[in-house]
Amino acid sequence: MDKMQYEKIAEMERPQAEVVESFLEAEGIDVELIEESVWKSSYAITFQPVQVFVPRTKVKQALELLENFDLGMEKDDDEEDEEDE
Repeated sequence: MDKMQYEKIAEMERPQAEVVESFLEAEGIDVELIEESVWKSSYAITFQPVQVFVPRTKVKQALELLENFDLGMEKDDDEEDEEDE
């Protein structure tokens, strides 16, 4: 990946990043996931943040597609509790 041609559009846990990757690739947008390797003992940290990169020419399109994409991250528990009141 040539970093000059790609731009980071998000950072999330690997399971979510893989869903986003599949979604954007289905829309014809190349996606690169970058994760720093972190090892603790002999186990990898599963929910290490992953950076999502797309070509600079596709950033606007990718962000528009993801605008209504439910990643389950929009609200935290406190915000949901306030709405219930």
